[in-house]
Amino acid sequence: MTKPLLALACLTVFALAACKPEPAEPAVEVPTAAETAAVDITPAGEAFSSDNAGFDMKGFAGTFSGTLPCADCPGIDITLVLNPDGSYDITEVYQDEQGPAMEMDGTWTVEANAQQIRLDPNSKSEQDRLFAITSQQQITQLDLEGKPAESGLDYSLSRQPAN
Repeated sequence: MTKPLLALACLTVFALAACKPEPAEPAVEVPTAAETAAVDITPAGEAFSSDNAGFDMKGFAGTFSGTLPCADCPGIDITLVLNPDGSYDITEVYQDEQGPAMEMDGTWTVEANAQQIRLDPNSKSEQDRLFAITSQQQITQLDLEGKPAESGLDYSLSRQPAN
């Protein structure tokens, strides 16, 4: 076999190898209706896990309150009302300070695989706030990046009984 024919044979083999079809991607499984049914909220103290689609916002809505740490006062008394329609109202009272309570409102959504709540204030001069969903009975304020406070202080709010 001559060198030109050998070179042509090699090029033909390489060209055919390059045209080899890619293997088919695996089929995507569609979940059944039972798999996508609403997930019950986990009782207090148990790990919480579900997806956003299965999260029952109306069932989780309610009033949460507690005292969060404050850098220059004894604490900040917080009352957060998560309304079933996706709106919220929050009231903050700085302990040992005179003056009116700070009140804000906006909308709340569930994100991060139903592990946290985002408060989006109506006042665009305010920043969003994030809370981890610890259980049906408790949420914990996170930093702006969605991480727990490194201070080790208690940033949790507890569900209050319905009036």
